[in-house]
Amino acid sequence: MNATLTKPAAWTDADLSRVAHLKDAHDKMIRQIRKAVVGQEQVINELMIVLFAQGHGLLMGVPGLAKTLLVRTLAASLSLQFRRVQFTPDLMPSDITGTEVIQEDKATGERRFKFLQGPIFTNMLLADEINRTPPKTQAALLEAMQEIQVTTGGERYDLPRPFMVLATQNPIEQEGTYPLPEAQLDRFMFQINVDYPSKDEELQILDLTTTNYKPQIEPVLGAEEILPLQELVRKVIVGQELKEYVVRLVRSTRPGREGAPDFVSKWVSWGAGPRASQNLVLGAKAWAILNGRHEATVEDVRFVAGPVLGHRMVTNFAAEAEGISPPTVVKKLLEMVK
Repeated sequence: MNATLTKPAAWTDADLSRVAHLKDAHDKMIRQIRKAVVGQEQVINELMIVLFAQGHGLLMGVPGLAKTLLVRTLAASLSLQFRRVQFTPDLMPSDITGTEVIQEDKATGERRFKFLQGPIFTNMLLADEINRTPPKTQAALLEAMQEIQVTTGGERYDLPRPFMVLATQNPIEQEGTYPLPEAQLDRFMFQINVDYPSKDEELQILDLTTTNYKPQIEPVLGAEEILPLQELVRKVIVGQELKEYVVRLVRSTRPGREGAPDFVSKWVSWGAGPRASQNLVLGAKAWAILNGRHEATVEDVRFVAGPVLGHRMVTNFAAEAEGISPPTVVKKLLEMVK
C-alpha cells in the first residue's frame, strides 16, 4: 500500500490496516495457486474479485484447462470447506440441498423427521459441468446463491459464510446439455473465460504433471478472516461520476433504449439489467482494494466489464451471421461510452 495514502472520512486506521493485510494476502494466495496452476493470470484475478465481492463465478472453457484444479487450489489457499458436485442428467435438487429422513427414537419409539444437509452446506461449492443437469436441479442453486439459505420442508436453513458457488461449463459439447436460463446466468457475478495456455505455459504444464511433483498448498486466510475483508470491500469509495458512467455503460447494452448505439440494436436481443450495474461497482471496488486502494476508478470498472456484461447480453441471429459475440459488443461499448 502506498505510504502516502490519505484516510477517507468513513475509514478507520484499522480499515487501512486491513487494506494492507488484504493486498499482502492476495499476493501470497497468488503464489500458492502458482504452485499448482500455470498461467491463467486473468482468470485467477477474476476469481479473487468474485470471492471478496461476495459473488459467484461461472467458469467457461474446454476440458483439460485446469478449471477444477484451480478452484480446489483456491479453496486450499483459503482454508475453506470445499465440496464438489458432478452435475449429471439424473441429479435431483435434494442431492444438492439435502433431504429429510425419518428417524426413530429407540427409547420412546417416537418417529420424527430429521434434515440431512446436502453438499451445498459448505463455504465453496464447485458445481462441475452445471449444464449437464436439467433446469429443475439447476434452479436448486438459485435461492442459495441469492439468499445464502435453502428452504426445504417449509423450513429455512442458513448456509455457512463465506459462501460462494463456482460452476464450470463446457462450451463445445451440446449433446445432452441444458443451457443455463438467463435468470440463473444473471445470478453469476462473473462469467470467467478460461482460454488455452501459451506454448511456454503448456511446456511448463508438462513438467509439473508428468513427474512426481506434488504441490503443498499452505493456507493464507481462514473463513473468520475473509468475512471482515468482504465487508471492507463495500466501504471502498465510488464517486458520483463513476456511478453515472456505470449506469450509462449498462443502459447502452439495451437495444432500442435511450443511449443504446445502433450496433447494439442491430446485434443484441436483450441487454443487461440492474444487477449488472451492481456487480460492476462491486467488482471495481474489489479490484481496487486488492491493489491496495480505497477508491475505485474508471479503469477498475473497465477491468471487470467483460466478465460482468458478456453473459448478460443475448445476441441475435444477425450477430451470429456476422461472427459477433457478446465480448465483441462489450469491447465496442467500452470504446464508445465515455
